Amino acid sequence: MIDAVEQLEETPGRALVESGALVAGTMARTAAGLLFDPGSSRVRLHDGLAAWLRRTATDADVEAPSPVSARARCRAGAALAFATELSVTRAAQGRTVRTDGFLTPGPGGRAPADEIGEAVVLAARGTAEEWRVRHLGYLLAEAAVAADLDAAVVARGLRLAGSLTGRQLVLLAAVGRRERIPLPIAPVPQDPRGWTTWAALEDLGELQRGGLLDPPPPTPRPGGSALPRLRPADLRLTRRGVLVHRLLALEFVRDEAVTEALADLA
Repeated sequence: MIDAVEQLEETPGRALVESGALVAGTMARTAAGLLFDPGSSRVRLHDGLAAWLRRTATDADVEAPSPVSARARCRAGAALAFATELSVTRAAQGRTVRTDGFLTPGPGGRAPADEIGEAVVLAARGTAEEWRVRHLGYLLAEAAVAADLDAAVVARGLRLAGSLTGRQLVLLAAVGRRERIPLPIAPVPQDPRGWTTWAALEDLGELQRGGLLDPPPPTPRPGGSALPRLRPADLRLTRRGVLVHRLLALEFVRDEAVTEALADLA
């Protein structure tokens, strides 16, 4: 009996998800049990969704490039644990798993979702900002219930997110919750002296120029007239911004992080 338990715990894929405890805490072990020993929990995942996450975890564990640091490995496992966690929440919210073939393996045994799973594992391994790992995992859970987003659109959203700084993601989160937590109405500085505020304004400007936030940066007027002052309260998510916000479930970014990012703009 003990040998059977030890063998179960050492199953490739399960071992990877459990290793995510360094980033995801004890939830990683619960998620591993839900994926690889579903009979041990009262909670159940959709069969196709669970099979996809198991397949992603197993492939990432068995076919991991060498060498992979222990910390990078645990980030990959944590991303899959967070995906499992949000999948349970989405099911409780009544969000149904898509049935359009996204999760269904085709020729070669590979589903469209498998490309996304592999890309998320790679992104999780490679990030030094480990708070991002939660949201990378959340992308998998959201993609599984977002029937209006095909694999190419999901991949685009992941690439967009990967090109952004951590503070830029938090600023998107701030604008996305503007109805719940009003944004400041004081104009942002035009010529800040401190480096922190300068860098925060650079992040904001890149979001505007990149088409993730409206309004875009103002164009200098003929005659050198004064440009309008931007207030955080004026900001809105564009369609590109909505895609990143939705896929990474940025509504779960901590309020403290949002407060800090907005303070950097002051």
